[in-house]
Amino acid sequence: MVVETVGLTKVYPGGGGCRDITLSVGEGEIFGLLGPNGAGKSTLVKILVGLVFPTGGHARVLGRPLGDLRAREKVGFLPENFRYHQWLTAEELLRFHGALAGMAPADLKRRIPRVLDLVRLTGVEKRKVGTFSKGMQQRLGLAVALLAGPQLLFLDEPTSALDPVGRREVRRLLLDLKREGVTVFLNSHLLSEVERVCDRVAVIKEGRLVAQGGLAELLDAGPEVEIEVDGIDEDLLAVLRPLVRDLRREGTALVARVARRQEVPLLARRIVESGRSLYALRPRRASLEDLFVELMEGDDTGAGEAVYYGPAESGRDPA
Repeated sequence: MVVETVGLTKVYPGGGGCRDITLSVGEGEIFGLLGPNGAGKSTLVKILVGLVFPTGGHARVLGRPLGDLRAREKVGFLPENFRYHQWLTAEELLRFHGALAGMAPADLKRRIPRVLDLVRLTGVEKRKVGTFSKGMQQRLGLAVALLAGPQLLFLDEPTSALDPVGRREVRRLLLDLKREGVTVFLNSHLLSEVERVCDRVAVIKEGRLVAQGGLAELLDAGPEVEIEVDGIDEDLLAVLRPLVRDLRREGTALVARVARRQEVPLLARRIVESGRSLYALRPRRASLEDLFVELMEGDDTGAGEAVYYGPAESGRDPA
């Protein structure tokens, strides 16, 4: 695993932070960490890149303990809030960060045009950073994170300052990096962006994980179907309620949530057996937004025990 954590915890004196975080990120995947503002997303990322020390638990990054310099050489990081030297040109800034990373001049000469092209900043390398728009500075931050050719890339809200075209370009870039074998740890609250690129996701609420797993498994858990039938009344609802996890009316239709797709044919059969005419039964694909809202609005019973979907985590101590 590229990232492994077991019980990772950071508690601040005034509150906040994250608690008992156990997750793993595989090589070459795009992993999304979701949560509302203040949920602990940035704290977790800062621990993993070595900017914040945990108060409990263990973790390994690229097979090495937290803070190991050999692992940090292979990590790229774009923080949520950054501010570069306004008086430097884009090229000078990249040379400065490349020197900090120990890159040879010949490698910098080759890499700087490459990363500027990747983030669509070719042609402005001689302009001072202070003249850049917020979106251009966001792209420049991506270039800095990619400069040394990292194996693992941490991105904290990488598209927050970009317009729709810029967000699309970043999505394409992330998928290109994945094809090259780069692992991406994406921290975002833009659910539509995460849904389009991530292989697996984890959801954090009030510092604790409440769900994690493959995106397909998360969205397929408890599928919904929309039912158009004549004569919706209490008798029909009484027939259907024992068969479903949730049942509600939306206009002239019924929406039922079942535990598994295999139960949908039984639902249709019972409707027909009740003497009703079934006009339509359409599957509804849950969105990541639906799942997120459901998790955020749920009660905190059993808080700290995340719901897992897909392959189970190893659970071993990575230390």
